[in-house]
Amino acid sequence: MATKDTALNALIEPVVTAMGFELWGIDYLSQGKHSRLVIFIDHEQGVGVDDCADVSRQVSAVLDVEDPIAGEYRLEVSSPGMDRPLFTLEQFERYAGHTVAVKLRAPFDGRRKFQGLLAGIEGDEVLLQLDGEEYCFPIESIDQARIVPRFDA
Repeated sequence: MATKDTALNALIEPVVTAMGFELWGIDYLSQGKHSRLVIFIDHEQGVGVDDCADVSRQVSAVLDVEDPIAGEYRLEVSSPGMDRPLFTLEQFERYAGHTVAVKLRAPFDGRRKFQGLLAGIEGDEVLLQLDGEEYCFPIESIDQARIVPRFDA
């Protein structure tokens, strides 16, 4: 699936960048007739509904021409939001000091889900602190990761 994501990224990133946005990440969920392609865009001034609609139209035109996905799928364009997913080592590094929820591709110590303080990165590993322990997860072992928003008064 990584090859599909790389190919989609190569098609979509130039379009998003040309429109003045950062391509935060791509999430492709292949589910037969109900497949979904979610594109996350970001901008310093935030992302509005009109921005998402504009990017959706442009990306849709490119995908219609290039046709990288066989069959039907639903295209969604969204901002990463407060509980933003993390896709790259640079994003993990940028959000060091925040609480993150991580889901691994395979169990580690008998579990796949971890939530703790993102301590940063070391090489190609994500450092997570929880329960007085520090865990190092290779980026390839992480299936999903999201920032856990804080709502302190």
